[in-house]
Amino acid sequence: MFKENVNIIAEVSANHGHDIEIAKKTIYAAKKAGADAVKIQTYTPDTITLDCDNEYFQINQGTVWDGTTLYKLYKEAYTPWEWHKELFEFAKEIGITIFSSPFDKSAVDLLESLNCPVYKVASFEITDIPLIKYIASKAKPIIISTGVATISEIKEAVDACKAEGNQRITLLKCTSSYPAPFQEMNILTIPNMKETFDVEVGLSDHSMGSTVALGAVALGAKVIEKHIILDRNIGGPDASFSMEINEFKEMVQEIRNLEQALGKVNYDLSEKSVKSRSFSRSLFFSADIKEGEQITEKNMKSVRPGYGLHPRYYNEVLGKKASKDIKRGTPVDWSYLN
Repeated sequence: MFKENVNIIAEVSANHGHDIEIAKKTIYAAKKAGADAVKIQTYTPDTITLDCDNEYFQINQGTVWDGTTLYKLYKEAYTPWEWHKELFEFAKEIGITIFSSPFDKSAVDLLESLNCPVYKVASFEITDIPLIKYIASKAKPIIISTGVATISEIKEAVDACKAEGNQRITLLKCTSSYPAPFQEMNILTIPNMKETFDVEVGLSDHSMGSTVALGAVALGAKVIEKHIILDRNIGGPDASFSMEINEFKEMVQEIRNLEQALGKVNYDLSEKSVKSRSFSRSLFFSADIKEGEQITEKNMKSVRPGYGLHPRYYNEVLGKKASKDIKRGTPVDWSYLN
């Protein structure tokens, strides 16, 4: 999957309306919109939490999911495991990479049976070091979101991968708020994260619109992950902060435009810039001048266009005398001067 330019991932997540055909249409739409890959999530309610409604398992943290329990949320959101083989085959058929976030070892085993090419560790699993080590042991590229991790916990996760001999690590700056407010994104962390951990970096973006994603690319992000949905009217736990297809397609195009604009460090002038230099300033005679007449501020100016001497010679030319008659509008040249 990974390539030199920005890798754009469409996160399907819970946006399938409990219908595999919607899931497949979403994958196809992501491909048409320019995504490099689609990501799903591999868990069941029982592999990610307990069917328990005491206070510990109730969601009341000011999220879009408040008022339910973890078990009920994941029962609504999960992608059935019996869909996985068909979704992987469909993605291969249409020519787009598909991979997943596993949430326990049994999910990793399922994904291994499907030859999953990349693994993603979700933000809330970054502290599950045994799971991270198990994923890393599969020697596939591993993407880790850092939304709820301290810097020491990020280091622990990275070290766990390296301990398994897996150096193919990408860390994603992530704000685990849904949707994430702009003022909490802190994407200046991205280049610092790359420098601190010496790994590839990117963004898992739950903010609205594409502003933050574009900023991240400008700061060096090589992976952008965004939730995608065919139509927000499908509903579901993630619908409110997911991009519809036209929005995602526009973001992809803006990222590709930005990549071209970023280019490389280069002070050379393009062919068009060289031609445009003809509109820059240079020295021109601004009045008719007789042979032997002195060059002064009254008969020479620095003006556009750029066919005369460079303006740096202005003071050097002042005081010299004309070697011949000169018409107003003639570019200054040493041959006219004594």
